[in-house]
Amino acid sequence: MKITKLIIENFKCFKNTFTLDLDDGLNLIVGDNEAGKSTILEAINLGLTGVFNGRYIKNQLDQYLFNDQSIIEYLASLSNDTPLAPPRITIEIHMKGEGTAHLEGNDNIKKIPSSGVSLLIEFDESFAAEYESLLKNEDIKSLPIEYYAITWKSFAREAITSRSIPLKSSFIDSTSSKHQNGSDVYIGRIVKELLTSEEIVSVSQAHRKMKETFIGDQSITAINEKIKLAAKVSNKEVMLSVDLSSKNAWESSLTTYLDNVPFHYIGKGEQCIIKTNLALAHDKAQEANVVLVEEPENHLSHSKLNQLIKTIKENGEGKQVIVTTHSSFVANKLGLSSLILLNDCNALRLNTLSPSTHAFFQKIPGYDTLRLLLCQKAILVEGDSDELIIQKAYMKNNGGRLPIEDGIDVISVGLSFLRFLEIATRLNKDTCVVTDSDGDVDALMKKYTNYLGENKQDNIKICFDPVIDIGDLVISGKAFNYNTLEPKIIKSNNLELVNEILGKKYTDLDDLYRFMKANKTDCAMKFFDTEIGFNFPDFILEAIQ
Repeated sequence: MKITKLIIENFKCFKNTFTLDLDDGLNLIVGDNEAGKSTILEAINLGLTGVFNGRYIKNQLDQYLFNDQSIIEYLASLSNDTPLAPPRITIEIHMKGEGTAHLEGNDNIKKIPSSGVSLLIEFDESFAAEYESLLKNEDIKSLPIEYYAITWKSFAREAITSRSIPLKSSFIDSTSSKHQNGSDVYIGRIVKELLTSEEIVSVSQAHRKMKETFIGDQSITAINEKIKLAAKVSNKEVMLSVDLSSKNAWESSLTTYLDNVPFHYIGKGEQCIIKTNLALAHDKAQEANVVLVEEPENHLSHSKLNQLIKTIKENGEGKQVIVTTHSSFVANKLGLSSLILLNDCNALRLNTLSPSTHAFFQKIPGYDTLRLLLCQKAILVEGDSDELIIQKAYMKNNGGRLPIEDGIDVISVGLSFLRFLEIATRLNKDTCVVTDSDGDVDALMKKYTNYLGENKQDNIKICFDPVIDIGDLVISGKAFNYNTLEPKIIKSNNLELVNEILGKKYTDLDDLYRFMKANKTDCAMKFFDTEIGFNFPDFILEAIQ
C-alpha cells in the first residue's frame, strides 16, 4: 500500500495546484530553503493523521496555514468591494494497494476514479449570513478563521478519521523536538504503532495498575487524608492521584528511556536515528507505513549520518520513504535515481530528464545539480578562470561581496551548459550562461536556439561577445583563438595594464597571448587578487547584472 500522488492547493507556500508523483520506495526531495520541502511532508502527515506540529489540526487552525498571497488577494478584494470567495486549503493523497477499495471514488480535484483521501479547510457556509453582516459592519484585516471548518473524507465521499486510513505515516523531524508531558510525541506514536492490539491492552492495564498502586501506597494515603482534612474549597473529596483521562493516555504520559536516560535528554542526532529505526521497524501485516524524514543531516556527525543512511537503505525495502535534504552527500548515498528537485513550487524527478542528461548527472562528481538548485541564481561558466573573473567582476560592482553572499552561485560546468539548462528550464531557476563564441557566432546561436531570439526565456540568459576578433598568431601549428576570455580581457584594457597586473614586461602582444593561454588559472588568480583597477568585457558585466 503506497501513496501514488500528492496534490496541494493553497497550503503554506503552495498557492496554485501542486502535484507530486511519488515512487513506491525511496523519494528524495531536494530544494532550497522556502522551496516547500517541509510543507510537502507536513501535508502528507496532515492528510493521513489529521495532525500538524504534533497537535490535531482542529485545535490549532490559524491563517498562517494558508498561502500568504491568497490571503492578501482575498483581503484586497474585500476592501475593493469585489469580494472573492474565502480561500480554502486542499490536501489530496492518492493511494494504491490492497486495503484501499473503500476509499475509491471520484470526489477529488480532477474528478477521476482513484483511491484516496482529502482534507479540506474551508469556509463553513452555515455562517454565511453572520459573516455577511460582519463584512458590512467591520473592516476585515485578517482571515476569519473562526468561520472555517475542516472536512476530512475519502474520494468515496465518506467522512473518515485516521482509523479509516490503512496507510500510516511516521514523521521524523530532526530539526525540532516536540515533547508532551516529558515524552516525545513522535516516538510515543511510533512505539504505539509497533505494538499489537493485545500489547496495547496489556500496557494500558499496567498503566491502570500503576494508579491503584499509587493510591494504595501508605504515604499517599496519609497525604490524601491530610488534604481531606485541610481542604475547605469543596464538599467533595480532594485527593492526589494519577491522571488517566483520555487526553493523557499512556502513550503521551509515559516517558521513553535510552540507557536509563529520558529520551528528550539525549542528543537530537541520536533521537533522529532512533525514531527512524523504530519507524522502519513497523511491520504490522494489515497496515502499510510511509516514513517521512526531514533533513536527516541536521545534528548528525559524518559517521552518524552514514549510519542513518545505511539504516534507511537496508530497512526501507518494502516501505515508502520520503526524505528531504540539502546535502549532496545524502543525495548521492541514497541514490540519485530517487531524486526529486524542487524549486519555485515546481517539482522535477531526475529520471524524467532526457536519458543522456539523466545519465550525465548520475555520473558527475560533486553533484553540481544541487548547487544549481540551492542557489537563488546560477551563473554557469566553462572553467576555473571564468569563475574567478566573474567573481571579481561581481565583487567590484557590489561592495566587495562575493556572489554567493547574495545567493548567486558561480558553477564551472565544462561544456555541459545545455544539460544544466534542461533542469533550469523545467524548474524555472534563474540561470545565466557565460560562454566564448570561439569565433563562430552562428554555431553558438544554433546551440542555444531554445534560449535566444524569439525563444528567449525570462529566467535564462546567454552571455557572450558577438564581436568576432581575428589575428595572425599561430601556436603549435594552430591558429590562435582571439574569441576566448583572456584575449577579450586584454582587448578591454591594454598591454601595459595587463603586464602590471600579471607582473610581466611583455612588449609584444602575441607573447602576452601565449603566456595567458598557457597559464589561464594563474592569470585569473592575479586578476582576482589585484587591487589595480581594470575593465571587464561587456558580456561579463551583463552576466552579473
